[in-house]
This record gives sequence, C-alpha cells and structure tokens, in this order.
Amino acid sequence: MSDRVEQIRTQLQAAFSPDQLDISDDSHLHAGHAGAKEGKGHFTVAIVSDQFTGQSLIKRHRMVYDTLAEMMESDIHALSIKAKTQEESS
Repeated sequence: MSDRVEQIRTQLQAAFSPDQLDISDDSHLHAGHAGAKEGKGHFTVAIVSDQFTGQSLIKRHRMVYDTLAEMMESDIHALSIKAKTQEESS
C-alpha cells in the first residue's frame, strides 16, 4: 500500500472514526494527465461514518476535502468520494 494511501487513511480515521474505509490509488489509470505529470495522484475513497448523518452530499464531500486539505495541495490531484452513514450502507 502506498504512503499516500496510508496518509489518507490515517487522516480520515482520525477525523471520522469510520465504520468502513476503503481507499484505492487510481493514479496508474491517469498516467500522462496533468496531475500525474505534477506528481500528484488520483484516489477513490469510500467511507462510512455516522458523522455524515443529516449532512447533504456536498457537505459530506466538503468534510472529506477539508480533512485532506493539506494533501490536496501537495499529493492529491483528483479525489472520488463515496460518503455514507452506516444506515445508508446497510
């Protein structure tokens, strides 16, 4: 597992105490794209946390982006997010 994936995992676990967290590094699918040329990666995050309860989809995404803000500057070019509550994931 890449260092970036581990950094993402650590930050999201600390912020959301998720019931489920899956992260994939999709950077190899985007070789040659602008972000890849800059050394940044493409990632997919599927996260289940009750902290998303009552939050709109946009707010959930903002919560994840805010948590990873520093990495968005230096390590992440693109981030696909699937953020659900435990109830929604059942």
